This record gives sequence, structure tokens and C-alpha cells, in this order.
Amino acid sequence: MAYAQQQLGHYPAALLYLSLAQAREPRVRTWRQLATLAAQHRLVGYPITWQQELRVQAQRYYYPGLQLLLGGALVSAIWLLWRRSPRTAWVGYAVYLGLLGAYLHFLRPKPAGLVARAGAALMGGPSAGAARLSTAAIGDRLLVLGRQDIWYRVQWQQRVAFVREADVLVVE
Repeated sequence: MAYAQQQLGHYPAALLYLSLAQAREPRVRTWRQLATLAAQHRLVGYPITWQQELRVQAQRYYYPGLQLLLGGALVSAIWLLWRRSPRTAWVGYAVYLGLLGAYLHFLRPKPAGLVARAGAALMGGPSAGAARLSTAAIGDRLLVLGRQDIWYRVQWQQRVAFVREADVLVVE
């Protein structure tokens, strides 16, 4: 679908389909396609760096790694209970669970928002009366940090900004 939309000249739709494919099954090749298409239209939020490619690889193996770690936690708990292990073994298990929690927290995929409307205002606060920081172009990619009422808190050029939920399509 992305290829067809790109051939028709509908780059926002192509970006959306590529982003959905990237969210479902992260691949470096798909990310490079996204970044190339965005560079052709001078959009922001699509870095082509080795750090981004490393993030894509981490996202690709996040869920299989999580399944492996959770399976290890389950097997370890059953083994510790069955063997009636001493406290030192349970301390080691607690450390393992702490590392599992860190894995869940720091490596989880973060949602991104694609600007869907021309002239979407990026505001300094979650209010129409807040200072206007900039205007985003259709297809700009914003890292979604949270939600507050009808506003998404997003990262925009190393700053926190707010954009109306009607102006952004969130891809998770």
C-alpha cells in the first residue's frame, strides 16, 4: 500500500502505511524508506543515524526478548519453590526481576505521532492560549510523551510541545 500511495504522489498516506508496518514489524530497511521519503519532502523526526538503526534493532527483538526473560522468571520461580532454596537464591531472583523491570521500562517501544493536518500548531502548553512554538507540516513525526485532555505532549526539536489530538495520528 505504501508503494502504491507513493507512486500516486500521496506521501502522507505512504508515510502512514510505512509507519504502521514499522510499528508492527520493525526493520531497518523500512526505517530507511521512511527517512528517505521524509527527506524528499523536508520533514522532521526521521533521523538516519546509526543510533536510530540500533533503536530499530532493539525494537525488533523487544517482544521475543521479553518472552524469553518472562519464561526464565517463571521457570526460575518454580525451580526455587520446588527446591526450597535459601534466601540468597531468592535475592538473586529479586535482582533478576529488577533487571526484567528495567528492560520493560527502558526498552519499550515509544509511540510516535504523524501530523495529519496542514498547519498543526505546536504549543508551549496544553491550551489554545499558550505560546505558539511552531507549525508542523503534514507527515512530521513527533515522539509522543503523554496525553493531557485533548492534547498530546510531544517532543519537538529537543523540546516539549503540545499538539491537539485531532492534528496527530498516533502509531503504536
